[in-house]
Amino acid sequence: MKIRIFSFSRTLSLLLCLCFLAISGLAQNGDEKAEAVLKKAVAAMGGDKYLKVKSQISRGKFSLMRDGRTASFQSFVDVIVFPDKERTEFKALGRKTVQTNVGDTGWIFDGEAEVINVQSEAQVQSFKRGMNASLDNLLRGNWRGKAQLSYVGKREASLGKRNDVVKLTYGDDDFTVEFEFSAEGMPAKAIYKRTNPDGVESREEDRYAQIVDVQGIKVPFIIDHFSGGVLTSRINYETVEFNKSIPDSVFAKPNSPKEAKKDLKF
Repeated sequence: MKIRIFSFSRTLSLLLCLCFLAISGLAQNGDEKAEAVLKKAVAAMGGDKYLKVKSQISRGKFSLMRDGRTASFQSFVDVIVFPDKERTEFKALGRKTVQTNVGDTGWIFDGEAEVINVQSEAQVQSFKRGMNASLDNLLRGNWRGKAQLSYVGKREASLGKRNDVVKLTYGDDDFTVEFEFSAEGMPAKAIYKRTNPDGVESREEDRYAQIVDVQGIKVPFIIDHFSGGVLTSRINYETVEFNKSIPDSVFAKPNSPKEAKKDLKF
């Protein structure tokens, strides 16, 4: 009887071990597939040149969309020092708004009210979530150590074409983002969920289009944002510059509204 019990226990342990190894192997293979998709995408976006980007200055128009048409638009200047410094200036009808984030801090200049406010914790977290859902964050690996990468599979893109899908899962707040790439490795879209102040959850989607070569680096010059399947906004880049020297003073909180109104100069 003892021999039978021992044999059964040993067999059960062996089976559990094999199952664990099989599951681990599947996870590893899935991760390997995901890493392969990322490697192919980085190569398609410019390879080493893309990875060596330290700063980016973009200019263009941000439009609010309604019924597939532009309802209103603002010009913008966006200054980024990777991985976590960004200043975006919007101008419309002679008024200027500035949003700036550096790590866990941020400030906003409201040109209409002519006031400078420190961002709330909720506003900072919203910025961080936006960064976590960005294409550059994925491809440049800024998520490593914060999120887990996995391969989802293939998803129908258009007639006869399927995209590879990878997913980032952030364990601290259970936030997930799926990214789709074409067979050639070009970015197609990012999909995630957002909860509004009323507690209503919606599916958010960024679609990348008009990919342009800038200094050997590929850039989607159009990013359409869909909320609940409806086109709500569009970013249309007009110029993009890489690796210009950007002083820390660009991100510093101004001492007065008059100072915040000054145009950026590099």
